[in-house]
Amino acid sequence: MTARSCVEHFVEGIIYLFGDEYLRIPTPADLQRLLYIGEYRGFPGMIGSIDCMHWEWKNCPTTWKEKYSRGSSTLNGINVLDRSPVFDDIINGQTPQVTYSVNGRKYRMAYYLTDGIYPKWATFIQYISLPQDPKTVLFAQRQEAARKDVERAFGVLQGRFAIVKSPALFWDKSKIGKIMRACIILHNMIVENKQDGYNLYNVSEFQQGEDSGSSHVDLTYSTDTPSNIQNMMSVRTTIRDRQKHERL
Repeated sequence: MTARSCVEHFVEGIIYLFGDEYLRIPTPADLQRLLYIGEYRGFPGMIGSIDCMHWEWKNCPTTWKEKYSRGSSTLNGINVLDRSPVFDDIINGQTPQVTYSVNGRKYRMAYYLTDGIYPKWATFIQYISLPQDPKTVLFAQRQEAARKDVERAFGVLQGRFAIVKSPALFWDKSKIGKIMRACIILHNMIVENKQDGYNLYNVSEFQQGEDSGSSHVDLTYSTDTPSNIQNMMSVRTTIRDRQKHERL
C-alpha cells in the first residue's frame, strides 16, 4: 500500500508540475516541424495519425457509456468522434493557419491519417483497403507505414516504462490514465533532452527558416481572433467537407 500510494502521489506531482509544458498542444514551430516531416514522407499537410478512436471511448464520462450502451444506441468510434474535442481549437479559431499544395491545389487545413472506419472528412485521409493499381498500392503502403508511428510510439512507452506494459489490476481507469500521462511527460522530457542527437529527419533547413516544401504555418496568426457562431459553423462544415476529402 505504501508503494502504491507513493506512485499515485508521484504521478500527480509530475502532471501538476510539468503537464502544462509537456502535454501542451503543438506550438506553431512544433506544427511546422510536423508538417515538414509529413511532407518529407510524401504527405504534404499531414500532422500525424489517429489510430483507433477507442481511446476516446475509454476516456468518455461513465454517464455517456451508460446512456449509449443501453437499448439500440451505441457509442461507437464514429459518434464518439462527434463528441471528441480534437477539432475544438480549429472550430474556435484558436489554431495557426496552415497552407500546403497537393497536385497543384492549395489547401488550408491540415489532416490526419486514419484507417478505413473514419468518415470522409477534409481532415482525414483514409487507408485504401483494396488497392487495385500500382499508384494506389504505393499510396496504401506509404499511408500504412506512416500510421504505424502511433503503434511504435506506444511500443516505446511500453519498453521504457514497465508499468505501462503491465499495469496493476487494482488501479482504476482514472489512476491508470494519470500513470499514462505521467509516463508521456517523462518520455517527452527524455526526447527533449536527447533530440539534438536524433538524425532520422534532417530538420536543420527548417530550423534555419529556409523553404523546405509547400507546407507552411502562418506564425503571425493571432490565437485570440474573436469568433461567432456563424464562423464556427462554417469551419465545422469545412472540416467535414467530403468533396475536399475526395480531391485531396
